[in-house]
Amino acid sequence: MSHRYPEYPAMAEPEYEPGQRQAEELPVGQFFTEPAEAPTRRSQRPSREKQRRRRRRTIVMVVVLALFAGVVFGLTMFLRDLLGMNEIKDYEGAGNGSVAFTVAEGDGPLLIGGKLEAEDIVATSKEFVNAFTAQSDGREIQPGTYEMKYQMSSSAAVDALLGDGSGQVHYAAVARDLRQGEVFEILNTSTRIPLSEFQALAANPQQFGLPEQAVSLEGYLHPGEYRFDVEMTAEEIVKEMTANTFAQLEEAGITDPAEQYRILTKASIIQAEAGEADYATVAGSIENRLGPNNTETNGLIQSDATVTYGLDRKSYELTPEEKADKSNPYNTYANPGLPVGPIGSPSREAIDAAANPADVPYFYWVTVNLDSGETKFSSTLAEHAKYVQEYQDWCGTQKPGRCG
Repeated sequence: MSHRYPEYPAMAEPEYEPGQRQAEELPVGQFFTEPAEAPTRRSQRPSREKQRRRRRRTIVMVVVLALFAGVVFGLTMFLRDLLGMNEIKDYEGAGNGSVAFTVAEGDGPLLIGGKLEAEDIVATSKEFVNAFTAQSDGREIQPGTYEMKYQMSSSAAVDALLGDGSGQVHYAAVARDLRQGEVFEILNTSTRIPLSEFQALAANPQQFGLPEQAVSLEGYLHPGEYRFDVEMTAEEIVKEMTANTFAQLEEAGITDPAEQYRILTKASIIQAEAGEADYATVAGSIENRLGPNNTETNGLIQSDATVTYGLDRKSYELTPEEKADKSNPYNTYANPGLPVGPIGSPSREAIDAAANPADVPYFYWVTVNLDSGETKFSSTLAEHAKYVQEYQDWCGTQKPGRCG
């Protein structure tokens, strides 16, 4: 097969100077090159390795950016803290809630400010000290307990502690089931009123509205948290506490003075003998023992707590002689019926239980585990004896004195 090529015009031969060597003819390859092979579809795709490298670069970049952002944020917050930009320098207003704050003997403004800040009464000790310096006018904060609020402005806190705001108070926390003497010791420590003043008042309980059979203030010093004004006398303090007891009795529907005394005496036994969850059941069991048709215990309550009260000690370990001693007016093993009076300060819950005993068939109860407070009830002495043994077995696993 023949090929036709296009004809080109003839070109004249170049002329050379005499003696000049004719240049060598250049190879055709210098002017014409073969076209590069067209890329295939496979060669256009990035390899898997390249794809992996690209993903790794992307992940690294994201991580670096996140770390950078975190460093910038942390540095910003650090600088804000360093410059005090995040700090609440002072609260506003008179505060909220209620808290008893104690200033000890020898406490200065700096120490007081630190305590106030720790209890969130003021925002910062520094602002409190600044406010004290500006407002004190040479006065000092006196030792004692003060009625304060949470999140007070520093100025309001200074006013309260200097007596320009809410008054100074004596704080007293009276727990339930405390005896009269223990309550007096708390009041003496809190108010610094001599113990003898409270004891003298207890010698004449009728001046506070107690019935004639009351031999002391025992049972009528209502438990709770008290904030007594610093100007209050011992008589005013006792009057406030006994008024609280009368209010609780009336709230329970008990208004007759003699019945109030009976309910309060029973409530004090319930308080000493049971956990709160069992108050009503123990109250019903005591009521069964006091019933005229009781042939199970023949009117005897048989409470260890009453006997030891009469012996002026706190213990549940009694000798046979102590249980048989009728001369102890609080001995409910030897003397039928209720003891001659309350044996401690009952709570509102115990008073309610005494006024509204549960209707149960029980005569006996025993707490078989002093840690959990688990109490077991029974209607017969034989069943009760099994639970007493369970209690004694538990005591055998405890340290000496735990069940004493």
